[in-house]
Amino acid sequence: MATMARAGGYNNLAKGNWAPAIYSQKVLKYFRRASVAEAITNTDYTGEIENFGDTVNILKEPTITVASYARGTTVNTQELSDDQIQLTIDQGNYFAFKVDDIEERQAHTNWEALATSSGAYALKKNYDYNVLKAIADNAATDSNLGTAGSAVSINTVNEALNMLSTAQQVLDENDVPEENRWCVAPPQFWTQIRLAKTDAAGAPMILDSAATGEGQSALMNGRITDRKIHGLNLYQSNTMVVGSAGTAAAATFGPSATSGEHYVLFGHMSAVATASHIAKTEVIRDPDSFADVVRGLHVFGRKVLRGSGSGFKGVFAGVADFNT
Repeated sequence: MATMARAGGYNNLAKGNWAPAIYSQKVLKYFRRASVAEAITNTDYTGEIENFGDTVNILKEPTITVASYARGTTVNTQELSDDQIQLTIDQGNYFAFKVDDIEERQAHTNWEALATSSGAYALKKNYDYNVLKAIADNAATDSNLGTAGSAVSINTVNEALNMLSTAQQVLDENDVPEENRWCVAPPQFWTQIRLAKTDAAGAPMILDSAATGEGQSALMNGRITDRKIHGLNLYQSNTMVVGSAGTAAAATFGPSATSGEHYVLFGHMSAVATASHIAKTEVIRDPDSFADVVRGLHVFGRKVLRGSGSGFKGVFAGVADFNT
């Protein structure tokens, strides 16, 4: 079937793939993934925001002083501090596209629904990048976890697991609560974890109960496990790949001055707060053509609530960067 002619310079759906006589109704969608940022941060304040520019005042936990006591000691009371941290909704992203009435009528696919779903995914990916980058920028370093120019090698089979064990020790030494600890790393790191061995017989270390604390592990099927390893909840994010085109604005995530090095983040859920929601998703008529304009706005904020002792970044190297 011939398609309706288009005006010169009009490039919307320019390849004609919307024509019903040319393609089947099956459309290859983007791969979807869960938001890592929502899993590793404190999201208790999301319900308290409405619009870009809103501010949530978060009271800081007071530091209590302990003094020695003997019989007859005069007890001096401490004055509590009511310091607060402000979480400001000062980040925003949007998408906008239009679908001509003729395209909508003659198409075999609901382009508005399809593109809106893709836009929501794109906003989510940018959100992950923004929050993880902010965490990395504010995280503390520890020489045992590697630094830029002096990365931890994970070339050998057990070095990646050793890095997780070291992270557990660093968090322990900084009195970070054991519950809700997490680790976020790019795919290269988890590839080494899955390949890790423990003995001459080649038994996978990742299945060893000494590492998982369980008699069985969900990692048998190659997924990042829902169980903990060395006390850490494990997450993968492709936004952390250095130089990846998938990162926001094609930005570089990690120690960019040193080729082949990547960040791995460790922390506790209480260290960073995020507040996020889609403020508006709307369909309006295009004043310049017979078309619907669909646009969505995502506003959010992120704030470090606790000191650097609740979040660390390590640097690893030694794995071929197959994602850049």
